[in-house]
Order: sequence, then structure tokens, then C-alpha cells
Amino acid sequence: MSMDQGVYLFGVIKADADFKQEKVKLDGNTTKTYTVPYKDQAMVVAQAPVKIYDPTRENLKTHQQVVAELMTYTTVIPMSFGNVLESEEDAEILIKRLYDKFKKIFPTIENKIEVGLKIIGNKDWMKEQAGNQEDLAKMKQALQDTKQSATHYDKMRAGEAAQKFVQGIHLDFEREVFRPLAKIADAAKSNEVIGERMVLNASFLVDLSKEKEFDEKVNEFYEKWKDRTEFKYTGPWPAYNFIDIKIKAEDAS
Repeated sequence: MSMDQGVYLFGVIKADADFKQEKVKLDGNTTKTYTVPYKDQAMVVAQAPVKIYDPTRENLKTHQQVVAELMTYTTVIPMSFGNVLESEEDAEILIKRLYDKFKKIFPTIENKIEVGLKIIGNKDWMKEQAGNQEDLAKMKQALQDTKQSATHYDKMRAGEAAQKFVQGIHLDFEREVFRPLAKIADAAKSNEVIGERMVLNASFLVDLSKEKEFDEKVNEFYEKWKDRTEFKYTGPWPAYNFIDIKIKAEDAS
């Protein structure tokens, strides 16, 4: 039994962009991208079964590649992964309903890219820094001395001290790395750090005219910190973190 064919959403571009159709693979099914226009905007879509799309590596890669390809020749407002509507008419209704919102977004992201920067502290360096924290060192020693007799409360206090230590380093990197980069960028977000060794997790919206200056500043920080941390500098991406598009069921009905 075949599933109903709907339209999978990739993003919104200007209708006068020189759109290039692409073959894409979603959940093993090969399909082609095309546009659903409305006034001076167009939704980039592909025919696809109406269902919940699992964020598998292949599916995510397809979604990201289509948006990345659009970015090479036009400004794109990206849709988040997995949005599929029942019909082309629903896509027309959606773009009509969100037209004014899209119109406001386009100028804010034109000629801009998003880049991500994650900084992870080296294990040995983090241990050394923890050792320099008097409270943390004392607590760790006390726990080792008491061994089996350490209470749940003692361990909890040690955990809180460790968390406070990581937050302290995170704040240092916000001040020393994030803020100077944020001054060059058009917009910046310091996201929540994940894990015990991540000291910065940031996204930046950078104007193409300042891309070189921004890259040089990242390299400057990398040279300063490369022996103590690992830098994960990613992009360019479309402005996912700087666009607030929440598609609700009622928008397309």
C-alpha cells in the first residue's frame, strides 16, 4: 500500500532566484526539488510521502545538502528538518500565511552566513585547572580520604563544586573569545555547553564582507589556545539559529 504523496519543505527563496533543480533521496526514495511560488517568494519543496521522517544520517544529510546548495547562489530561509505537508496547495497556503514574516527576515540574513564554534578543554589541562581550584581540590582530597564512607551529600557537594568550576571556565571563554567575536558578527548566541569539558558553544551570524576578519580572529584565538583546547569551527550554514520560524499545523490549513 503506497503512502499519500505530499511535499517536503526545504526553505524559502526569492522567486527571481535562478533556481537549480536537484535530485534528492529521502528515506531511500529518489525525488526532485521544485518551487511553489507566491508573489516574489518561492518555497523549495520535493514530492515525498506524508509521514514522520526520522533524523537518520542520510535524511539529515539530504536536507542540509539541499539548503547548502541553495546558499551557494541565493539567500535562503531554511526550514527545520522533517516538515512535510499533505499537498502543494498546503505549501501555497503556508507561504501566503508567513509571507510578511519571510519578507522581514530576508533583509536580516541577506549576504550573511552562520558559523559555529565549539571549544573543548583538553583532559589534562582541565584536570590541572581543577587542581588549582582550592575548594575543589580540598573536596576531592576529603572524598578520597573518606573513600567508602563518603555520603551522598558529600558527593553531591563535590558534583556542585565541579559544575561551578566548569561554569567559571565557560564564563572566562565567553569574556575572552565569545565577546570579541560577537563584536565582528551581526548577531551571536552563546548556547548551553554540553558535557564536562566543553567551555564554549556559540553560533554567529557573519556578514560576508566581514568573513575574512572573523576567520582571522578565530585563528588568532586558536593559536593562543590550541595546546590546551580543541576548536571545532563549522560552517558556513544558513541562519538556523537566528531565524524563529515555527510552523504550526494551522498555518498550512
